[in-house]
Amino acid sequence: MARRKEISKDKILDTAYKMAVKDGLEGLTARSIAKAGHFSTQPLYLEFDNMGDLRAQVLKRISKELRTSTLQQKYTGEPLIDLDLSYIDFAKTHVNLFRAMFVNGKFGSKVIADTLMDLGVEKFKEQYSDTGYDADKIHDIVIANWILTTGMAALVVNEIASFSQNQIVNVLNAQIHDAMLNDRLSETEENPMFAADDEASLKDNLA
Repeated sequence: MARRKEISKDKILDTAYKMAVKDGLEGLTARSIAKAGHFSTQPLYLEFDNMGDLRAQVLKRISKELRTSTLQQKYTGEPLIDLDLSYIDFAKTHVNLFRAMFVNGKFGSKVIADTLMDLGVEKFKEQYSDTGYDADKIHDIVIANWILTTGMAALVVNEIASFSQNQIVNVLNAQIHDAMLNDRLSETEENPMFAADDEASLKDNLA
């Protein structure tokens, strides 16, 4: 009879996910995950191809949580503004994870960058359903919106500035309307903020 596995893949992934949410991604090593889960490192290498594989699956779970819950909070009834406010509140609540997601001036994971862009486009279309803008125009507006939102989140997280919700909403609305009227990013082929490279941006300390 084959020996029953005592440590499942789900248990390992759950442990790693909880660590990432609490402390960010950089502390996810085989030894730290095993210690937190009270098991040896052997099951990690049995259940995952390598630590890169485990990290990728943790990022996918983070992305799913952002998409389905964390960034779906209701504040004003304006979908894009509510997305921005959800993101700023997320940054304040999960400082280490926010800093791990946004490194070296850009989003450090393509799955996170894609999630934020997809949500931004979705919420813009909800809030401004009758603009008739093409995909490129909406993309530029959403990029500009994320630049401002991430900047405000970074200011708050690093205690450089504080804003009331009303101030944040006023600034965001002004920026969105400016982006709708102007084409300030139209000549930019790819904004580096969203040119995510998992391997280059996240430290390779997962062995």
